[in-house]
Amino acid sequence: MLTDAELTVLGLVVERPRHGYELDEVIAERGMRDWTALGFSSIYYVLGKLRDRGLVAEAAGERAHAKAKKTYTATDAGRRACAAAAEAAIAELRPVHPPVLIGLANSPAIPPERLEAALARRVEAVEERLAEVRRAAEADAPPFVRAIFDYSIKQLEAEAEWLEGLRAGHRPGDPAAAG
Repeated sequence: MLTDAELTVLGLVVERPRHGYELDEVIAERGMRDWTALGFSSIYYVLGKLRDRGLVAEAAGERAHAKAKKTYTATDAGRRACAAAAEAAIAELRPVHPPVLIGLANSPAIPPERLEAALARRVEAVEERLAEVRRAAEADAPPFVRAIFDYSIKQLEAEAEWLEGLRAGHRPGDPAAAG
């Protein structure tokens, strides 16, 4: 089984041989850090784990980047593992645990004016993120990358709509909203 970080890195190497710096650039360009726990410092750690499992190998040839020490390519086993893990990730519905749900579950403890301020800050953050993703989505990208941006945009639009309804009178902890 591959972790989300391993599948992300492996998938990028399956696309084409890459070095750590290029992986970091692609992860940033595609907004992947928003949905993976994958910082620059962990890219080489993940590559090492994938190499040790025989899923990637060091590619022979010249360095593709002045700072790059090694370029990695996917092995046949890596391609198979990537395909199987990607298929499972698409097909299987896994629960997510957004912190906002924990906050809402405990919102009766928040004074109403502070709850409203917190919701207003969330609305602002969602709007800012939606604008960022829309800008990033304008770049010419392959269809699978467009699908990722489209998914993120739809999720953020749905959250913005949900927040609007919540703030319009369906506030958690509000006795009027309960009945």
